[in-house]
Formats: sequence, C-alpha cells, structure tokens
Amino acid sequence: MLLLALDTATPAVTVALHDGTDVIASSSQVDARRHGELLLPAVDRVLAEAGLRLDAVTGVVVGTGPGPYTGLRVGLMTADTFGLALGVPVYGVCTLDGLAYAADIDKGPFVVATDARRKEVYWARYADSRTRLTEPAVDRPADIAERVKGLPAVGAGALLYPDTFPVAHEPEHVSAASLAALAAERLAAGEELPAPRPLYLRRPDAQVPKNYKVVTPK
Repeated sequence: MLLLALDTATPAVTVALHDGTDVIASSSQVDARRHGELLLPAVDRVLAEAGLRLDAVTGVVVGTGPGPYTGLRVGLMTADTFGLALGVPVYGVCTLDGLAYAADIDKGPFVVATDARRKEVYWARYADSRTRLTEPAVDRPADIAERVKGLPAVGAGALLYPDTFPVAHEPEHVSAASLAALAAERLAAGEELPAPRPLYLRRPDAQVPKNYKVVTPK
C-alpha cells in the first residue's frame, strides 16, 4: 500500500505519503490564497523526499471538507485527476475527521471547529478521535454555544472564538499525514471509505446575478 493524501479544505495546503504502516513523507504550508499554486509542488516534494515516483501510488486520499468552495475543489479535482491517470481508487475522508484523529485530547466527547469565514465555523461533535457523533454543519458560534458548552474543541474555529470554545486544543489545521493514517487504519480494518464528494454546506460566493440586463445589438 502506498497512499497519497492531500487536503485543501482549510488554509493549509497539505500532502503526505503513507505506506500502510507509517507516514514516510509530508508537507504542509498555510496560505489560504494559493492552494492551486502550492499543491502540485508539494506533491513533487513529498515524492522526492520518499525517493518514489508518482506511479508507485496505489490509492489517493483527499479531504472532502467542509471548506470554502474555491479551496476545497482544488484538492478534490487534483485527487480525481491522479486517480484517473494512475488507475487507482480515490478515497474521501472528512477534513474534520482528520483533525479529530490528530487531536491532543485523551478522551471525548469533544468538538472540531474550522474557520468557515463570514463569522461562522464548520463543526462536528466527536465521541473520541475516531468516532464522529454528528454530521458536519456550518453555524455562527453564538448559535451553537449551548450545544458545545463545556466541551474541549480542536481547530482554527475554536481558536478564533474563545467565548464559545474556551478550551481549545491543537492542531489548528488538518494535516494530510493524519488523513492518510486514518484512511490506512480504516482500510486495514476492512472498512469501505466514501467517495470523494465535497462537503460545501453552503453555496459559493460567486453567483450569476439575478435580473441582469441583456444587451443585444440593434
């Protein structure tokens, strides 16, 4: 097994290789505006670090979000392209699950929250680092304060809103290393991983304007 994992659902552009036992190479850069520019060089970098070629990859793992439309689709489209070019399966893993898996929390329950912008967070509740209790959602922190009261929280969203998440833990952003390790663990256990379908949770900012004026030549 050689899994290539990547995620662009948060400001982190993150890539890793996992051989079924351990992460053998990884790269993470935080830049919310350069996902498309940074992702492929990061793939080249981890392959070079591992001394491997792309055609050695037997599966691709990609974070499915939730995340902003523009950033999230960079990783998903790249993963699909690799899968088609290499003839290997592409597995989707919820980005929040990757954060939960890497969380420095001994036991649950706890919350994972990432920054959704617009003064909102993407979030879900977990029983432990491997078990999600709720579907990912997007909400204003104040609107979910009672539902997460007293729970530790992980992620950039938790760090941004201490009034709602007073007990915040690292990591701030997801790493492809944790996504790869979680996917490898689930595959080894015979679990079926979901298809790489994006969790946008809301419509993109850019939309066709309504009632626009059509100008035709006379």
